[in-house]
Amino acid sequence: MIVCCGEALIDMVPIKALVGQKPDAETGFIPCPGGSPYNTALALGRLGVPVQFLGRLSRDFFGERLITKLIQNQVGTGLIIRSSEPSTLAFVHIEAGKEPQYLFYTEGTADRSLTTADIPGRLPEETRCILFGSIAMTMEPVASAIESLIFREHTQAARQGKERPVISLDPNIRPFMIRDREAYRNRFETWLRAVSILKISAEDMAYIYPDQDLKAAIERALNLGVRLALLTQGSAGALALLRRERDELLQVTVPGFPVTVADTIGAGDTFHGAFLAWLELHGRMSPSQVASLTRGELSEALGFANKAAALVCTRHGANPPALAEIEALKD
Repeated sequence: MIVCCGEALIDMVPIKALVGQKPDAETGFIPCPGGSPYNTALALGRLGVPVQFLGRLSRDFFGERLITKLIQNQVGTGLIIRSSEPSTLAFVHIEAGKEPQYLFYTEGTADRSLTTADIPGRLPEETRCILFGSIAMTMEPVASAIESLIFREHTQAARQGKERPVISLDPNIRPFMIRDREAYRNRFETWLRAVSILKISAEDMAYIYPDQDLKAAIERALNLGVRLALLTQGSAGALALLRRERDELLQVTVPGFPVTVADTIGAGDTFHGAFLAWLELHGRMSPSQVASLTRGELSEALGFANKAAALVCTRHGANPPALAEIEALKD
């Protein structure tokens, strides 16, 4: 089972609403359940992978909508705390040919209010992977709460003589949510010491390490403890760099999957979920199994994740595909 930790919010996605017979249009917004780890949980549920969401959700009508969509997509809700704080809102601005821009309303909201006291004393026994990241890791107290869970699970298994769970991070940077880039980078590097898989976009890596080229930045992450780095590059495709058992580096690239793009909301989240789903569906979800992935397996997993992300881009909003839809796409 995969546990997805972090924010669950309402994306206010723009629509063009015609006003009478005027030739111009006003911008309206449709509320859609979202949040990076939330979207990834939905992607995993739709691909038939056991998954639970861990976070704090409001009891308001937006919170009810968030819970309902999780249940409808086979995502477990047993690790969710309900509270009276309002739901977080994220207004999305979309321009053709550009990445979506976001404006977050987070003050005093439910998902950012998760505390260490809300973290369960133990995760379900069948937990094989923990996913975290995104804006949750730029806000308190939720960042410290999730951080404590990640460090606990990373060290506890070793003390008990068990194999650690796969810990997978997607920082999903929103620069305006980060007040001090250097402080964020320092904290990010402490996470990397517990992380098995780092999924990151080229833009996010450039933000964290503006003075290093992509290759040097990825190698830095691997040297800090990351086993597998996944770099997404939009239409240019994706790259994987795996540090194998004897520190041999295996690099695999796959091209982008050409589609007609509606928007890119949720594409990275779906890529992340689909890659983890491939590992789970193929019996490769453990740190030692990840370390022993072959070139062919890495290429297949990247291609699977690329197809899933491409399908999302053909739709408006974060709407991950089902397994049959991905399998129907021909290379």
